[in-house]
Amino acid sequence: MSTTDFRRLRPQRVATGLLATLLIWLFAWLAPVHAQGIAFKQAVAEAAQGDQAIATFYAGRDYKPLFTGRGDGKRRAALLTALDNAGAQGLPASRYDAAALQTALKSATSERALGQAEVLAAKMFLQYAHDVQSGMLNPRSVDSGIVRTLPRRDPLQQLQAFSKSSPAGFLRALPPATPQYASLMAEKQRLEKVLGRGGWGPQVSAKSLTVGQSGAQVVALRNRLIAMEYLRRSASSTYDGALQKAVQQFQSDHGLSTDGVAGPDTLKAVNIQPEDRLGQILVGMERERWLNMPLGRRHILVNIPDYTARVIDNGKETFVTRAVVGSNSADRRTPEFSDLMEFMIINPSWNVPRSITIKEYLPQLQKNPNAASQLQLVDSNGRRVSRASVNFSQYTAATFPYRLQEPPSDGNALGQVKFMFPNPYNIYLHDTPSKSLFARDRRDFSHGCVRLSDPFGFAYVLLAPQTSDPKALFQSKLDGGKESRINITPPVPVHLIYRTAWAVPKQRMNYRDDVYGRDARLWTAMQKAGVSLRAAEG
Repeated sequence: MSTTDFRRLRPQRVATGLLATLLIWLFAWLAPVHAQGIAFKQAVAEAAQGDQAIATFYAGRDYKPLFTGRGDGKRRAALLTALDNAGAQGLPASRYDAAALQTALKSATSERALGQAEVLAAKMFLQYAHDVQSGMLNPRSVDSGIVRTLPRRDPLQQLQAFSKSSPAGFLRALPPATPQYASLMAEKQRLEKVLGRGGWGPQVSAKSLTVGQSGAQVVALRNRLIAMEYLRRSASSTYDGALQKAVQQFQSDHGLSTDGVAGPDTLKAVNIQPEDRLGQILVGMERERWLNMPLGRRHILVNIPDYTARVIDNGKETFVTRAVVGSNSADRRTPEFSDLMEFMIINPSWNVPRSITIKEYLPQLQKNPNAASQLQLVDSNGRRVSRASVNFSQYTAATFPYRLQEPPSDGNALGQVKFMFPNPYNIYLHDTPSKSLFARDRRDFSHGCVRLSDPFGFAYVLLAPQTSDPKALFQSKLDGGKESRINITPPVPVHLIYRTAWAVPKQRMNYRDDVYGRDARLWTAMQKAGVSLRAAEG
């Protein structure tokens, strides 16, 4: 009964004496509470307008508070703590203004203000949960080559789950619970302490240093590696065996030839400042949030900047091979995405992509109709066409009506096997006759697909779960000489990733060059969003 309804009853004198007094006191006590309840509900409904998840959540619980009720103290405290520590996760602390929320909660002296604070807390919770769980940025808006589908959680389900869970435990479980993320967090904290101590000291200005040399630049290299914890403290000014060993370990951790010579590439990596490495770590943490989903008990990781393809079984690496990835040009960079590897083609034909046909081969054919003689000319009906019957000069890139195909052979551009995970980007893994490129440190030379140094070994590993003799199965198809298909059962998730900083179990953090400049663009976007470097004591 509302206050108005009670006032209407008073002239009717429905009760007298003590009963009337009790009724008046009772209604007077209940009426403001009821009125305040309505004000709270109205404030929540109004503040939630435009946010369907929040509006649906509160409507479904009859606007019962989640954060501002008398029994919600632990939930409020857990949320405020998580927001206050957002920077520790490499997130922009200003996006989740814990102080503003705390002020709103403390200054809420009316039910309406309390309802507004309730919705503010819900919005901050969802924003933080969204960012720390699956990334603060939309990668496609940062770089068109990052075409990954992010593991975004449903916000209504997030609120419902949070309402039924231990608040602190729920919030602690939001970031990726992976060894990689934990290692990146640890490296972040270590580098923040390095910054707090003033960095790694003077850079090395020499162009190259090697065993037997001595002098100021050898001392600078020695001191730099000591600061990086690659070398024990020493007063030696000579490039001795201990320094050579430290350089080799550094080279191994940075994807360089481990010759022990501090050449230009090694010294370039040595001279990178700790703040730049910290930026790589923060970018790596964002990338790990993009991958915060089950990768598969068995899965394939192709790390583009590391130029490797690895098979991971139950968290352990069971196979690795060198790889060549797309070159650093607009139409050749290998994209980042995940899919399912479903089958392999042995003795494959190469259907030359349209873009390569018109950009590379058509100009050659116009100059010399017999150019690239290994390629067959095929019409729209799949029939072979004699080159002698075609006047290539009459066609442009837009009007050329044929496609090019290379039949199976030892010299086929795809080699003798390709591994298929059908996708809109026409990317796959394959063999190659160009084996010399695998000896190089930097291996971005392809048109976008990933070439494997040991494709046969890769095939044997993939086939092992479905046959007792994978090598015999593969070789029987290969020896047949004809194009044939073997399904991979069950299909294996494949993840094309871009890690320039990652941890190796029981080893140091590994770093690689930002071959496509994607990390630089991502770091710029993160800084614009409010992420900043921090120095720490220690």
